[in-house]
Amino acid sequence: MSAHDRNQQHGHGPKDGHGHGPKDGHGHGHHHDGTHLDWAELAPLLTRQAETQSPLYAEAAAWLASLAPAGQVRRILDVGSGPGVVTALLAEAFPGAEVVAVDATPELLALARERAEARGLGDRVGTLRAELPADFGRLGNADLIWASNSLHHIGDQRAALAAFAGVLNPGGLIALAEGGLPARHLPWNAGIGRPGLEARIDAANADWFGEMRAGLPDSKEEVDDWPELLTGAGLTPSGTRSFLSDIPAPVPPAVREQLVAHYGRLREGLAERLADDDRAAVDRLLDPADPLSLHRRPDLYLLTARTVHTARKA
Repeated sequence: MSAHDRNQQHGHGPKDGHGHGPKDGHGHGHHHDGTHLDWAELAPLLTRQAETQSPLYAEAAAWLASLAPAGQVRRILDVGSGPGVVTALLAEAFPGAEVVAVDATPELLALARERAEARGLGDRVGTLRAELPADFGRLGNADLIWASNSLHHIGDQRAALAAFAGVLNPGGLIALAEGGLPARHLPWNAGIGRPGLEARIDAANADWFGEMRAGLPDSKEEVDDWPELLTGAGLTPSGTRSFLSDIPAPVPPAVREQLVAHYGRLREGLAERLADDDRAAVDRLLDPADPLSLHRRPDLYLLTARTVHTARKA
């Protein structure tokens, strides 16, 4: 797995934030049987998705600052940082801390460095190329670990949480952004094909996600009871919150472009998992000449939620 904030249901979106669908999101690694994710290729989409949901992540970072006062947080790890959108937000929320973007993809780390420099954070934001779980020993200690849609790309999640607990300083906090709600962009009846297209895309993506998980090295099936898993790692759960991203119709051009790219990736990655009529519907949504396409329809919106689970080391 490339150490990397998904989207939403399982977190189908980019590193940094929004999920893990095929060809679209938060994962880290290069898997077989159609689950290969090329993070360097995905960099523009990952960046757009994370920027679109920056208010959500800024709110989450502010909440973490209330749980772990900035003066007590000196070093933060953004595990699975992707292009560094959330890395920069964490640096802004914790002005006294060094923040390290951790990822396995050099191209994404380069983007994280560029973003930090552009926001005047270059003196406090560093990068570390690491492949987890092999490189846990290279992370160094931290007062706060942020892991967004990255843990589920490690086969043995229980062992990974124990390793994270070992990295935390006493009193340190871990924040897992895992789960939430699937993103919605279209009316249930979008006027193209059968109603309920996005629910069927979710089902296809869930099948992909299960195959991806099963194909990971040392994969172990676990119930996604994150407080229980965190407790099992010797940590004390300290709260769970969900954060909403709500961009109503009509969406601004930048969001429209991001959703067009998102559906393009879904069409590429899920083509063989969708029924013929649903593939045809997605093709119409991507056709700029179609009056009901994503390029032209006025009812396009973005609504999703991300859930963050926290725990503290004694």
